[in-house]
Order: sequence, then structure tokens, then C-alpha cells
Amino acid sequence: MIEVVLPANVAVKLRRELRRAGDREIGGVLAGEDLGGGRFLVADLSVQRSGGGVAHFVRDPGAHRRFMRRFLARTGNDYTRFNYLGEWHSHPSFPALPSGTDLRQMQGLIEERGQPANFLVLLVVKLGRGGEIEATGHAFRRGAHVVQARVAREEGGEVLAPKTPFERLSGTWMAWRREGAKWL
Repeated sequence: MIEVVLPANVAVKLRRELRRAGDREIGGVLAGEDLGGGRFLVADLSVQRSGGGVAHFVRDPGAHRRFMRRFLARTGNDYTRFNYLGEWHSHPSFPALPSGTDLRQMQGLIEERGQPANFLVLLVVKLGRGGEIEATGHAFRRGAHVVQARVAREEGGEVLAPKTPFERLSGTWMAWRREGAKWL
């Protein structure tokens, strides 16, 4: 299983941006560090404040490419250690689960001709009632079904998943069902 690790500094940045955005969806790119053994640290993330509404987010590929070029330059272009991990966006008014559109978009990104990544991760996040980050992670591979990825804090423990059993179970199941995909 892929594990995505959120360090404290990235969680602080994410929480600040989620508060600032209010009920608008925001998102961006996940820049990752390969920790080995299927674990990836979110070394940084971009924040795209435009393109989002109450129930949608439109990514800006040009802004994402510029962010990744700057990130890779800062990390010495060490592509085996630091690289594009995937995307993130918020669902402030809905459970932190991918929609059918989210699933299609991410599968489309990994299937693009010239996509050098072996897999991509999607984090869907929101602020919980107490201000904590709720998140789910999903990994996408060419020609394969989406699988869940564990989202953990660097200091230990998992980032909160959606709260209710309905949100945890039926929300993800319904997203897959709409897409006609199968559980692995």
C-alpha cells in the first residue's frame, strides 16, 4: 500500500489555505520525496486559489508545471528522490472523498501520453468541525483500478478520514460504483 506522509509544516500550510478558502474548493500539486518502501513525504504543495467554486475545482496545468520546475530546481533535480507525486484538492462542503469527476481526471492524467510517473496520488481534503484536516488518499496507475492510499502524519498516526461510517464506507463505494470500477 502506498503511504502519503504529511509533515507538520505542510499540514499547517494546508490548514491555513483551507480556512482562507472557506466554502470554495482549492487545490494544487503534491511534490513528493520517496522515503522508500512505498512511503512518500509531501515535501511541498502548491495552492491554486482560483478555479474553484462550492462544488467544483478546475486545475491549472501551466501553474502546476511552473511549481514543479521550481520545486525540482530547489531539490537539485534529483528526480529519483524528489518528484511529482500527484494532486490535491478540497471538498469543503462534502466528505473528503473523490467524486466521479475526480476519479476520471486522475486516471486521465496517469494515462496521458508522455506521463513519466508510474503512479499518481490524489488527496481530497477538508477541515473538520474542530479545525483538523480530514483526508483520503487514492493512487492511480495506467490500466489499473484506483486503490486507496494511507494518509499519515509525519509525527505518527493517520490523518483523520471522513467521520461517519456512511462517509467512510458508502461515499467511496458510491464513487467507485458510479465509475463502474471494482475494488481490488
